[in-house]
Amino acid sequence: MTANSRPQVSVLGLGAMGSALAGALVKAGYATTVWNRSPGKADDLVAQGAEAVPTAGDAVRADGPVIACLLDHASVHEVLDPLVGELAGRTLINVTTTSPARSRELAAWAARAGIAYLDGGIMAVPSMIGRPGSSVLYSGSAEVFGQCKPLLDEWGTSTYFGEDAGLASLYDLALLAGMYVMFAGFMHGAAMVAPEGVTAGEFAASATPWLKAMAESFGEFAAVIDGGDYTVEGQQSLKFSSLGDLLVASSDQGISTEVVAMVQGLIQRQIDAGHGDEGFARIIESIKRPG
Repeated sequence: MTANSRPQVSVLGLGAMGSALAGALVKAGYATTVWNRSPGKADDLVAQGAEAVPTAGDAVRADGPVIACLLDHASVHEVLDPLVGELAGRTLINVTTTSPARSRELAAWAARAGIAYLDGGIMAVPSMIGRPGSSVLYSGSAEVFGQCKPLLDEWGTSTYFGEDAGLASLYDLALLAGMYVMFAGFMHGAAMVAPEGVTAGEFAASATPWLKAMAESFGEFAAVIDGGDYTVEGQQSLKFSSLGDLLVASSDQGISTEVVAMVQGLIQRQIDAGHGDEGFARIIESIKRPG
């Protein structure tokens, strides 16, 4: 493959994630043009074969899809609004983390300008890009997803959720919600055992297999939730799931009860509403309908 025949792409934003995305494309043989607001971020990529340009406009004027991996939603508009005329007729793939509503706003902005738009949510840390386990979620233009899939697959497993540009962001943030609450639960447990001289590493050795095993229950919970019957036999009841002892033990250890109290609050609302004999999955009703 000659330099002139290589597929081309431009990457705007060279933070840790943007640099990882651009690096994976350079490694895969793409003629990659890169831009970053602050100088110096492109040096390693240039050494690998990327071409750095001084302005975002220069990057947009290069051929191929334009990838935006910027700080936030406002940054995307700040960088691209002045270039909207040059983006007309082009393909824009935005993997900047944002909310579903803001993803939809960008899709509408792109449609008015004649820009083919795909929104992405990255389910990976920079070191995972291009490696097994990396996943990127997409929504927006089905045509762009189909045409650019070979490029997208260089970053990780590519999953498309439909024409609604906000769905990738929604899935991204929903999955992160599960991750962060799980992390907080692990740290709460580590804090509980710390006063007894147990290190976080020692606790992790016990917590990892336990939490992995419990994650297998997601499908069972999902079946109950989708079925809408929280009285199905075999479920642990809300009364039995009460975290009173856990709250007392946490206080006795001199640590915050905030993480556990949050879950107990969801349980107690359903018990107070007369559902104490129903299954634990019913706490989703507390989440769906804030008190």
